[in-house]
Amino acid sequence: MSGLYLKKSLGQHFLKDESVLQRIAGAIGDLSRFKTVVEIGPGMGALTAYLIKDKPDNFYVVELDDRWAAHLLQTHPILRGKLIHQDFLQTDLSFLQNPAHIVGNFPYNISSQIVFRIIDHRDVVSEMTGMFQKEVALRIAAKPGSKAYGVMSVLAQAFYDCEYLFDVPPESFNPPPKVMSGVIRLTRRATKTLSCNEDEFKKVVKTAFNQRRKTMRNSLKELVIDKAILENDTFNLRPEQLSVAAFEELTQLIYPVK
Repeated sequence: MSGLYLKKSLGQHFLKDESVLQRIAGAIGDLSRFKTVVEIGPGMGALTAYLIKDKPDNFYVVELDDRWAAHLLQTHPILRGKLIHQDFLQTDLSFLQNPAHIVGNFPYNISSQIVFRIIDHRDVVSEMTGMFQKEVALRIAAKPGSKAYGVMSVLAQAFYDCEYLFDVPPESFNPPPKVMSGVIRLTRRATKTLSCNEDEFKKVVKTAFNQRRKTMRNSLKELVIDKAILENDTFNLRPEQLSVAAFEELTQLIYPVK
């Protein structure tokens, strides 16, 4: 059965809708634009078949499952020497060359960790096209002011432009999963660094959204040493009202450069 393997704790789901596979491959476009292209969790290799049509030299796959690794090499001999039989989260990514593209139908239980790892390697990963559980995809691409806007939104959009591309309904899979899926694209922004300390920025963002119903004054007061700055109007807002730039400015306010 042709299909894209979807790793989930509830079982295996195969994407039977060829039009979705074509749309994902089409969203990436010409692989020659990148020095390295990596597909995460190719499984049976349905999407792989679309990506290797032009036999690109810069294409790699990362597959942990023994069965699918063997199947991929048998079905697509071109992958010999290009298949990394490991967990992506544990894989040494020093082989990536800028610009690199990461693509895949990401295991939903670790999809957030994959995004954070991509962010950590933003110097080389210029784009990502990925399928997520729709709820997660919407969180990553959410804009300020929406209910979905949160930690993932801010940290991803600090370095990437995020675009929600399209839905993938359960009936596209066999058997159908219990959740809707969504495909998004991340495109690296020109600026790869923040105007503030990155660790402090993450601390402010995570602390703020940990109590998202409270104003910034109440949620961040424990981080603030100079209590006078709490009179700043920004502290009257709730975290979902702040843009990435506003969070940077707030971090600089809480942690002034000495």
